[in-house]
Amino acid sequence: MAEIAQDMTTRRVRHGSSIGQPLTRSEGPLKVTGQARFAADNLPPGTLHAALCVATIARGRVTHLDVAAAEAHPGVVAVMTPDNAPKLAQHPDEKTNPFCFRLDLLQDSAVRYANQPVAVVIARTLEAATEGARLLAPAYETEAPRIGLDAADPFTPPAIGVGQPPEEHHGDVEAGLSAAQSRIAATYETAAQYHNAMEPHAAVASWEGDRLTLHMPSQGMAIAQGRLAGLFGIRPQDIHIESPFLGGGFGSKGLIGGPQVLACMAARLVGRPVKLVATRPQMYGPMGHRAPTRQTLRLGTDADGRLTALDHHVLTASSTFDDFFEPSGGVSHTLYASPAISVRHEAVRLDTGTPLFMRAPGEASGSVALESAVDEMAIACGVDPLEFRLRNYAEVEPISGKPFSSKALRDCYAQGAERFGWAGRSKEPRQTRDADGLLVGWGMGTATFPALMFEAQARAEIRADGTGTVEIGAQDMGQGAWTALAQIAADGLGLDLDRLTFRMGSSDLPNAGIAGGSGHTATAGGAIHAAGQAVIGKLADLATNDPASPLYGAGNAGVIARDGRLIRRDDAERSERFEDILARAGHGAVEATGKASADPAAKQTYAMHAHGAVFAEVKVDPDLGQVRVTRLVGAFAAGRVINPRLVTSQYYGGMIWGVSFALHEHAAMDPRTGRFLNDNLGEYHVPVNADTPAMEAILVHEEDAHVNALGIKGVGEIGITGTAGAIANAVWHATGIRVREIPITLDRLLG
Repeated sequence: MAEIAQDMTTRRVRHGSSIGQPLTRSEGPLKVTGQARFAADNLPPGTLHAALCVATIARGRVTHLDVAAAEAHPGVVAVMTPDNAPKLAQHPDEKTNPFCFRLDLLQDSAVRYANQPVAVVIARTLEAATEGARLLAPAYETEAPRIGLDAADPFTPPAIGVGQPPEEHHGDVEAGLSAAQSRIAATYETAAQYHNAMEPHAAVASWEGDRLTLHMPSQGMAIAQGRLAGLFGIRPQDIHIESPFLGGGFGSKGLIGGPQVLACMAARLVGRPVKLVATRPQMYGPMGHRAPTRQTLRLGTDADGRLTALDHHVLTASSTFDDFFEPSGGVSHTLYASPAISVRHEAVRLDTGTPLFMRAPGEASGSVALESAVDEMAIACGVDPLEFRLRNYAEVEPISGKPFSSKALRDCYAQGAERFGWAGRSKEPRQTRDADGLLVGWGMGTATFPALMFEAQARAEIRADGTGTVEIGAQDMGQGAWTALAQIAADGLGLDLDRLTFRMGSSDLPNAGIAGGSGHTATAGGAIHAAGQAVIGKLADLATNDPASPLYGAGNAGVIARDGRLIRRDDAERSERFEDILARAGHGAVEATGKASADPAAKQTYAMHAHGAVFAEVKVDPDLGQVRVTRLVGAFAAGRVINPRLVTSQYYGGMIWGVSFALHEHAAMDPRTGRFLNDNLGEYHVPVNADTPAMEAILVHEEDAHVNALGIKGVGEIGITGTAGAIANAVWHATGIRVREIPITLDRLLG
């Protein structure tokens, strides 16, 4: 169980609510001094090290492993193969819920994708394990791999994302296109992207009988407990997971990965703790990725530049053995008003690992295509891109007709455009150069992401000394949950942060749901808030029913908690300290639990989304085709802001990922072998400091009484959704060349 002292976050806030305050990260000192213990930092006594042996083919089967050579290595303790792997209670291909995906756990000799684990070597040192894995020298029976969107016949998937329909329609698109004054039709492609969080997937596993202790990065510890319990035939409560810190997650650690389960199997095989950390190349394959897409958009407008039809067709890919299909078309449901909208998804099956959740799954890939198409439509109409978006502003969600629970997108457009200086943009492309002769372009994109909420529980307590404790099995993957959730906890209990003990990051604490879908603060925060309110309610009962209390007779609704006291609403001079209330009642503490989940009635009634607008400046070398993003301004409206410093950081992170999406990330595979050509950070390009532009994030005020009790929307993913499209549009404005293959590379500007 992990906790972090909160006093370092309270220097500016001693009294009143800490919600809305730009507090620094409470875990920051631990991280910068190396005291924060990540999964791979744990070494229980007797720990052995494991290394994966992975397939160097994409399709076929393993015909031979030189186990004798590996076992002869003096440091090797055991080699785990399909012949001796511990038997599982549940086959890893069995699916028991929508978040259960198939894992490769040495059940047979089949190879389904490159970098699939085919054996595990356990040794006294990491070096010995690595050398032992090389000595296995697998031999294969190989089949021709299916790689690329044209390698197989497309089909309509049963669902996209998690249970969403593959097709949705509203109105008559063909009639709308026929009646249009102006039309465009364009096809955009986005490349496959692979997870490269700073911390690779890791696990340190140890068994005591049928009780499993596991140190591993997890965005959803309860989900992992359930999956492991099914695989090993044990109770979820007999699995203890510690995950106080994650070195980045972005969806890749939402579900337990096959290599982490293999660490548990290896520990059971040898009867000792086993540590397994995936290498960077081994992240490419078994850990999920963003699938490639080919998206065709057809838009039509009337003489006033208002949409008459929007048709969005998506071709994407999944593995040959499982179902996850990138829901790229979903973004077209929500952004622009049109009397006719059609969204359709098709897919092919390829010899790759299964694509899964990756920051803004669907919205990131879909928005770059939609925002590019909207710009092309604006140009065809002769209308400024911002004005075109305003003319087609959706007052209700277009495909459902639901009102928005809140929507401050007009304010985002206005504030972002003013700060960026959009009014000074030239209408025609290739009109502006800087002092060095570089072409300068400006572009914009609309940002959106659904306001999601899951289920969570929390526990809160106020003790006899007037201090409080809040516990929840939440996760911090770098977004600042240690700080923001503690702010909500302190506010709910009416305490200063230095009077609060806050615990999270362990599976023996109440289930906080999953830290994903930009819903963690709303979900975990909602449960924390509910637990705090329940404790204050119990404390108020003690005080208002006690004739000796100055609060006697006020009733629960007649008091509020602030600064460690209960205070009458109608007379702030009448109050009482928590510790005095408990002492007189003879209680050592009062505690309660709280729950949070989405309100079904509100979801049925309202469309719930965060919105934003991103404005980008790029400079392009006219001779070399090199593109640099030099400036980004994003304006975002996402409900109530718990900590503006952390929210701004999340927006920056999303915008940087938008740069990565637009200009850098591209997993290259050899179509002849199905092997990766750039499964490392030297050749799989992500932005470094030199690629990061000057950025500004504007926090646009927005209140939402319907989305949840705290009025919170997520901010972790929305920054990507406007940025990649804004950059693509800025490149057109700089060069006059419309690149429809993402990422935009210099060869596509010079070809």
